[in-house]
Amino acid sequence: MKRKLIRSLPLAGALVLAAAVILYVQGQARALDQAPPRQPRPPAGQPEPSSGQPESQAQHATVSVVTVETDTYASHITAYGEATAHYELTLSAQVDGLIEALTDDFEAGNRVAQGDLLASVEDTRYQEALATAQNTLASARVSLLEEERQGEQASTEWQASGLSGEPDSPLVLRAPQLASARAAAAEAQAAVEAARQDLEQTHITAPFDAQIIARSVVPGSYVQTGTEIATLVSTDRMEISVSLSAEQWSHLPGPSALASGDWPVALTHVESGQQWTGHVIRTRQHLDSTSRQRSLVIAVPAPFDQSPALLPGTFVEASLAGKAIDGLWKLPSTALSQSGKAWYVTDHNTLANFDTTPVFISDDAIFIDPPAALEGEAKRVVRQPLSSYVNGMAVNPIEEQSDV
Repeated sequence: MKRKLIRSLPLAGALVLAAAVILYVQGQARALDQAPPRQPRPPAGQPEPSSGQPESQAQHATVSVVTVETDTYASHITAYGEATAHYELTLSAQVDGLIEALTDDFEAGNRVAQGDLLASVEDTRYQEALATAQNTLASARVSLLEEERQGEQASTEWQASGLSGEPDSPLVLRAPQLASARAAAAEAQAAVEAARQDLEQTHITAPFDAQIIARSVVPGSYVQTGTEIATLVSTDRMEISVSLSAEQWSHLPGPSALASGDWPVALTHVESGQQWTGHVIRTRQHLDSTSRQRSLVIAVPAPFDQSPALLPGTFVEASLAGKAIDGLWKLPSTALSQSGKAWYVTDHNTLANFDTTPVFISDDAIFIDPPAALEGEAKRVVRQPLSSYVNGMAVNPIEEQSDV
């Protein structure tokens, strides 16, 4: 029995030692769980952070602002249209006959001046008609002179007869005969003028300074009254009609100011980027039945002498400035919230807002009319307001340079 007890002592000691180790480990774990977390040490030369730091400006929301003041601005209006000639004419024959000759300049693509001869119609029968009409006129004038003489003689004989008053019939003094002779002479004169005009129409000339677009006859062609001779466009100016919305019209001055000739317009070819300068010449005082918009007409003088030439059919972008408006703020397009509010920072670095609608928009900027209380002083406007902003919220404004 004593020998068994001595043999079990080492085993009991090992069990006690294992239990002590387990209790120690569990105690250390509880101590670690209850201890506060260790803070990372700051870099050398910096003070340890304070666990009781009071609230400061650094903890306020940081907002990006742009400083603005009221100024005078003009809207920028862009529209599109097609260039058309001031005059475009299908030149037609005014008499019947054979095309006798064409001038060397009468070719498509050439320019001609007003009155330049283009083609000639064979005129023999028109010269004959004029001669006949002139002969008829001469005979009518002789008859008129004879009737005037006979009327004078009849009046003398009536006075010599000793009869008082007027004769019973106007035929006695030959008044109706004289009227008939005068009418015949007038008719003969009109026939001469018509025959002379027909003869002149055998010489086909340019009715205005023009560019020849197409020629439709050749020597030997037979034409009748109304037969197409050529297509011409005037070279004095090119016109571009652009349709504007009611909102765009609201930014322009009245028709008289626009039509004064002092309202410039920049024109750009939508495909090549070539540019020209024109000016407003008139406004159309009706709405287009299709677009329900009103048109502005722009002119470019001497279009074929421009460099490059502005040709009919060119599709251009027209850019012009609207009327100047005083007392506006120019802001980034992001400065207006989705609810239509503009937010600004007060002198106490708190937020305030007001409802607004852009007067006009240009590129990436909006132009608004601020409340009267904010006019005449610089204000810091929030560039991109958030939906979480509330009035009176303290913020830390950061100024950003901006072109808008």
